[in-house]
Amino acid sequence: MAYPSFVKLVDVGPRDGLQNEQHMVPTHIKVQLVHLLQDAGLKDIEVTSFVSPKWVPQMADNLEVMAGLQRKPGVRYAVLTPNLKGLQAALPSQPDEIVVFGAASEAFSQRNINCSIEESIERFREVVSAARAAGIHVRGAISCTVGCPYEGEVAPASVEKVARLMRDIGVQHVGVADTIGVGTPIKVQRAMEAALKHYDLSEVSGHFHDTYGQALANTLACLQMGVWQFDASVAGLGGCPYAKGATGNVATEDVVYLLHGMGIETGIDLDRLIDAGQFISNALSRPTNSRVAKALLNKRAS
Repeated sequence: MAYPSFVKLVDVGPRDGLQNEQHMVPTHIKVQLVHLLQDAGLKDIEVTSFVSPKWVPQMADNLEVMAGLQRKPGVRYAVLTPNLKGLQAALPSQPDEIVVFGAASEAFSQRNINCSIEESIERFREVVSAARAAGIHVRGAISCTVGCPYEGEVAPASVEKVARLMRDIGVQHVGVADTIGVGTPIKVQRAMEAALKHYDLSEVSGHFHDTYGQALANTLACLQMGVWQFDASVAGLGGCPYAKGATGNVATEDVVYLLHGMGIETGIDLDRLIDAGQFISNALSRPTNSRVAKALLNKRAS
């Protein structure tokens, strides 16, 4: 079986990982986390989001975080922008990429943003147009691609529909996300196949939560399809404030260990990545969620 020789990982820990924290994480901690991730070799980092602090108070310091970055050449700094107001607020901070999102579940879309799937994607049309006019890459996230907390299993046809709508408004890349972590390999492959009806292999990525311990298996299943881009979160940080029961994203450390063990290059230094995970875990006063980090930290200690 021919696997990709190189995999690009997007660390979403600073944004997706920290957005659900109950206690405010100081700005300097967020900035330092990004610096540690880029020092470990991450070339794509989802830094923050420009959303109303009423809904996601943890991201209220978005401008301060972006201003505090010591940017490295070759690193792409992404921000989430849910609407035109968010994009306009983000532009002065010069993001390299913006992220817009839509759900493959009609129930999730209605419960989350009070509109249909079609309406939610149409709202992004002017955001995508303005971002691309400014020379900013646009990535789309398709949430709940295999399961929804409100309607249960999600059909691949729904994923195909969202991918088509995102392509129609000019989104350049789509991430297939198992937001609540219920997916298993065959279901995830079917969801990915649906997205691939409208996007090339170089324009899709996987985003898997590890609620049921299936994230690495789902990553492997997508690697078998030739998918070579994935989101992950340092120390397994995260959850979704709008998806009850969703636990963190798959830990970046665990994915890197898997890939390196398969002879697949990532450009990431695993030891330095573990240091980054330990830094943010210490800052949050709890142990890392990465099994690989726990094992290697125990090995270091002995």
